[in-house]
Amino acid sequence: MCGLVGFVGAGTAKVLADMIRTVAHRGPDGEGTWTDAGLRVFLGHRRLSIVDIAGGAQPMWDARAETGVIFNGEIYNHLALRRELEAAGHVFRSSHSDTEVLVHGYRQWGDGLFLRLNGMFALAIVDLPARRIVLARDRFGEKPMYYADRPDAFVFGSEATALLAHPSVSHELSPRAVQKYFAWGFLPAPNAFYRDLRKLPAGSSLTYDIETRKLEVKSYWRFRLDPDDRLGISDEQRLAEELRERLSEAVQRRFMSDAPLGLFLSGGIDSAAVLAAATRSRPARSISTFTIGFTEPSYDESAQARKLAEGLGTRHHEEILDLEKARDTLPAILRRLDEPLGDPSILPTYLLAAFAVRNVKVALSGDGGDELFAGYDPFKALAPARVYSALVSRGVHRGLRRLADLLPRSSRNMSFDFKVRRTLLGLSWPAPLWNPIWLSPADPDLIAEIFDEPLSAEELYEEALALWSTQAGDLIDRTLEFYTTFYLQDGILTKVDRASMLNSLEARAVFLDNDLVEMCRRLPNRFKFRGGERKRLLRRALAGWLPEEVLQRRKKGFGIPLSRWLRDWQPPGAAGATPGDVGLREGVLRERWSRHANGQSDERLLLFAWASAAPHLASAGRLH
Repeated sequence: MCGLVGFVGAGTAKVLADMIRTVAHRGPDGEGTWTDAGLRVFLGHRRLSIVDIAGGAQPMWDARAETGVIFNGEIYNHLALRRELEAAGHVFRSSHSDTEVLVHGYRQWGDGLFLRLNGMFALAIVDLPARRIVLARDRFGEKPMYYADRPDAFVFGSEATALLAHPSVSHELSPRAVQKYFAWGFLPAPNAFYRDLRKLPAGSSLTYDIETRKLEVKSYWRFRLDPDDRLGISDEQRLAEELRERLSEAVQRRFMSDAPLGLFLSGGIDSAAVLAAATRSRPARSISTFTIGFTEPSYDESAQARKLAEGLGTRHHEEILDLEKARDTLPAILRRLDEPLGDPSILPTYLLAAFAVRNVKVALSGDGGDELFAGYDPFKALAPARVYSALVSRGVHRGLRRLADLLPRSSRNMSFDFKVRRTLLGLSWPAPLWNPIWLSPADPDLIAEIFDEPLSAEELYEEALALWSTQAGDLIDRTLEFYTTFYLQDGILTKVDRASMLNSLEARAVFLDNDLVEMCRRLPNRFKFRGGERKRLLRRALAGWLPEEVLQRRKKGFGIPLSRWLRDWQPPGAAGATPGDVGLREGVLRERWSRHANGQSDERLLLFAWASAAPHLASAGRLH
């Protein structure tokens, strides 16, 4: 895991150094640069040494010094690709560097390289003979890549703050992106919080011609379900066995490391599945597991994680934190994010990474399991929602929402009253908008209250509507694709990347292995959700590997008592000129904060989204 930066055009070595400094936390083990004064190309790299520690320094070039790479991530099938390239006549200088595989792989296959890679990556390739720069991201966007195409420079890097360190890139916010952020709780690619920036979408490459200064973005892969309807219930046992094989292979690939490695372990089924698969191929006592818990039972799963670790015999590490003390770290974490995130679980994710990095440099996670196997609450809501929307009139619906607002408000994690109000909020809108609005800190009606020039619902959720318009499956398949395309890529994986890299820890998502994903793509959804049971095939596959109590445990999530905390916090301070620039009505937000503090309404998602955005609003206001 590393941080990369670069630009073509205007700029100096000092500008490059300033950009590199912003991503130093992503790579504390080493630094490398390369410049070409004639072409005005500047590359910078910070390295977190994981694979081929002695021989993997970057930028890395081929023997002719024609093709160079800077790279953030890991290529899990690099040894197989290396053998294929050696058979084709390529000569490697390193012993087992996955970066060098990218150098030779690009020379052999060009842009066709990216589809061959099983891993997580964001990379930049300098192709000197073709006079071009090529950027690419992995299939799900586990690793970030931003770019800015300015009149005098093309600028790119791992985090938004790196690009903002270049003088050609404005610190002005994007009014459209700010509204989308409040509507989604994150920013779907290619949107970025700052006016000049774009995020390279997952599964995409970008080619920049150094001479003509033209760029082109192409999608080389995207997640789409392709269910094999010939598969029936009689195939379930065979498919469960295949899933066990794919999961075991994915875990085995992600144990590739020359640095200490461990596993994140919660009380849930996904991290338990990763651990169970790991113990099938190596002694349990050689595996380090990491769990954090909290003194408040509603938010603590440490006892379940500890019991599982002890039962399997791992080398378990556990830290129990006082939530009230832990919350004092949250403002500092939000200030360090390069873009705001509306997900309050950034706090426990950061604390878990901070705990694990005391012992390891790499941690495997269960991220992606909920999206691929229908693990979220909305999957259970879809059938009732379809009936409700067909039978309940708008007038009755408005009355039910008013009644729901009278329910006692709980600060517990995913409380009943919270879920009822969120469900009814989504059902106020057409079916194509249910999923984004169920996640949303601010639905279009609320956006109209807090912004001077609000975008329409169609503009706020144009990405979700575009996906819906191309889908042919039922509500379950549409929802699986929504969560995998948007929430996983631009929400969950962004959160995990930032939380882990702020601690210089590499996190690896086992469920996003190419072969495992391909199997999930062809599974009809009856193997994922049937009769109210979520993750059906995954549970069948893990039978015998995990205790029944783990397989049947209800999903809890990685929550914090956000609603209660917000009652004690003060609203963000005035952000100078910027709220006016983006049309944000701080007065309305402060009124909402007051209502929340007085127990009149539950505004937790909106207020946290504002608190997360506040450092960026204030910073842009000072620098605008």
